[in-house]
Amino acid sequence: MRRRTSFLVWLLIIAVAAALAELWRSGPALLGRPPAATGEAFSGRARVVDGDSLEVSGRRVRLFGIDAPEARQDCRDGRGRVYACGEEARRALSVAIGGRPVTCTPVGASHDRSVAVCTAGERDLSEAMVRNGHALELRRFSNGRYAEAEREARAAKRGLWQGDFTLPSEWRRAQER
Repeated sequence: MRRRTSFLVWLLIIAVAAALAELWRSGPALLGRPPAATGEAFSGRARVVDGDSLEVSGRRVRLFGIDAPEARQDCRDGRGRVYACGEEARRALSVAIGGRPVTCTPVGASHDRSVAVCTAGERDLSEAMVRNGHALELRRFSNGRYAEAEREARAAKRGLWQGDFTLPSEWRRAQER
């Protein structure tokens, strides 16, 4: 009886270890998934509002998981010169779209607009903005989906990472005062 109990305990330990190993191996993939859709996907020609906002088919959309400088926000480049990083982010989003139709899948809401994962072609627009250094990942919402893109942009000193900037959320708070 004791031998059988010992065998079952070891079998349980092996099963738990295997399950933990699988979770460890697939953890980043699980963390990087967007939240479940909260509505039907919609497509159309996009009008860029700013670096993380669009209007598609008459609907206002905030890109999922990122925060870009506001339209009137300035930053400093690598030489300390002031530049219009908010306007640069807006232009970068236009370039990422490239005149193609945009498809957005709503995953939530924020104020008066949908929060959505949006693509132009097969390209995730949030990922493109972060990878090019024109937006920051919002980890509390993205669950690390754009972490690698942000690390790459920071290491390559792309966009915002070339100099100094105020976090867009802090810049907005300062403007409210």
